[in-house]
Amino acid sequence: VQLQASGGGLVQAGGSLRLSCEASGRTLGIYSAAWFRQAPGAERDMVSSIAWSGINPYYADSVKGRFTISRDNAKNTVYLQMNSLKSEDTAVYYCAVRKRSNGRYDIWGQGTQVTVSS
Repeated sequence: VQLQASGGGLVQAGGSLRLSCEASGRTLGIYSAAWFRQAPGAERDMVSSIAWSGINPYYADSVKGRFTISRDNAKNTVYLQMNSLKSEDTAVYYCAVRKRSNGRYDIWGQGTQVTVSS
């Protein structure tokens, strides 16, 4: 499986961005997908996740009510709609997938930079 992330950029606080993560290759058997982010000097943290079937979305407390994760079956793409962006959302965002419910996210896309100016 290969993951291609896109959609990052520079936005003012209060603005919106939509990140995309397209999966290609052997996507059969993917259990779930997730978005992580890593700010400078910080650890990489999970922001949101969703089952590959498109159910059971999860959100970190810091983004609840502002971010929405979704999946397009036909396009094998996972989206992260980010609204009401704050300066603290500035980070490199990564998408990842795993093939087991109790497994680690071990297939990663390249990061996409999100910068929120205040």
